[in-house]
Amino acid sequence: MNTLARTLLVGTIAAGTLLTGCSTSDSAQVYSKGQMRQAQTVEFGTVVSVNPVKMEGQGNELINFGGVALGGLAGSTIGHGRGSAAGAIVGAMAGGLATGAAQRSIGTKNAFEVTVRLDRGQRMISIVQEADVALQNGQRVRVLSGNGNDRVLPM
Repeated sequence: MNTLARTLLVGTIAAGTLLTGCSTSDSAQVYSKGQMRQAQTVEFGTVVSVNPVKMEGQGNELINFGGVALGGLAGSTIGHGRGSAAGAIVGAMAGGLATGAAQRSIGTKNAFEVTVRLDRGQRMISIVQEADVALQNGQRVRVLSGNGNDRVLPM
């Protein structure tokens, strides 16, 4: 492996390692710094249904770029001249696709789609959130809403 390839590989691994710490939580019990000290509207209601669902992981542009770069480097070792260029293109495409699929798969979380009948106006809402809060049909809950961040929590 030449120096350029080694440098790209080390850089990609370092960037991937740093960016894995940047993931956000979709838990009803975790608040971001931006959500602190902001008023939330509270409504009360009763859980109508709790359905298990999967939340698909989210890709990261820099990690995808690393997959493309590594795939291109690996593919460029095939053949000479035009064959090397074609191998690099095919390798880059495969690396990008594989990296994107891996990120979605790795970041997939168990979640609940919670349907709640609100006391006020008897309207129903549905919220998807990480499956870390035990909720069941008929349970009384609080629905907190504010700035596009809604969550269902037990009373």
